Amino acid sequence: MRNNKEKAIAIHKKSVWRRLGDQWQLMLMSVPMLLYVFLFNYAPMWGWLTAFQDYKPKLGLTGSPWVSMKNFAWLFSRQDFLNSIRNTLAMSIINLVLGTITSILLAVLLNEVRNRTFKRTVQTVTYLPHFLSMVIVVGMAQNIFASNGAVNNLLLSLGLVKEPVFFLGEGKYFWGLVGVINVWKEVGWNTIIYISAMTAIDPCLHEAAAIDGAGRFQRILNVTLPGIKSTFVILLIMNIGHLMEAGFEMQYLLGSSVVIDWSQTIDVFVMNYGISKQQYGVATAAGLFKSVVAIILLIGANTISKKLDEDTLI
Repeated sequence: MRNNKEKAIAIHKKSVWRRLGDQWQLMLMSVPMLLYVFLFNYAPMWGWLTAFQDYKPKLGLTGSPWVSMKNFAWLFSRQDFLNSIRNTLAMSIINLVLGTITSILLAVLLNEVRNRTFKRTVQTVTYLPHFLSMVIVVGMAQNIFASNGAVNNLLLSLGLVKEPVFFLGEGKYFWGLVGVINVWKEVGWNTIIYISAMTAIDPCLHEAAAIDGAGRFQRILNVTLPGIKSTFVILLIMNIGHLMEAGFEMQYLLGSSVVIDWSQTIDVFVMNYGISKQQYGVATAAGLFKSVVAIILLIGANTISKKLDEDTLI
């Protein structure tokens, strides 16, 4: 019995190497990407040692004094770092919820459109903002949400407010503002994935539902949405893994000293302390904390999905 098992394992190993040998062209094509990932994703991890040092550029990694967990203790004693964690999570959750709901809603609406010209036009118009530079997007937002901008003029003309709302100067509006801008910029791009998933649904299911008397809304609830469930779960797991990455460019460009308690994310905190204040150990410790939490969130979401018998990444 043992010999048979060993033979089976040996045959399996031979078949694996044989398949790799048969696909040597594909293996060769993957080498540049593997080198890219190694050089830019794994090799820099050596720098994480800085998080446990009082790093001095002149001394380097090998000469800088070791301070153990002192940088982490200092971080969690700082209110601005705790605020940055709160802001990062809050804006990430807002972006996740608004982005997912609007993407699915737009995908469902476009999927129901029968006029192909109109459908393609809407798709093109909605996903073009994805390619705009964040500097341009923030500049547009600053003009639109300014005290004399289009939004305030509309609110005043409708009588909803008596005086202009200072959207850009009050922290309580910042998270919502980032969520709205992010939806406008990314909703069309995110919709593409859901539309692709909807096209893979067997048309016979819609025909059967229609024969059974289901209306358009009922077919959406019972055929279309269940058909994209696996795609939704996979994207949700991936997005949960990015909850610690609310963004940098928008928060940095749109924020100011007036709203810094609401606008500063972990990435902005790392930039301020790592580059502006040259506290490299503290900045690296903050980045390492963000990465570790992101890994925990990703594994946790994947594990929960597996226990619920849903699709998983791992």
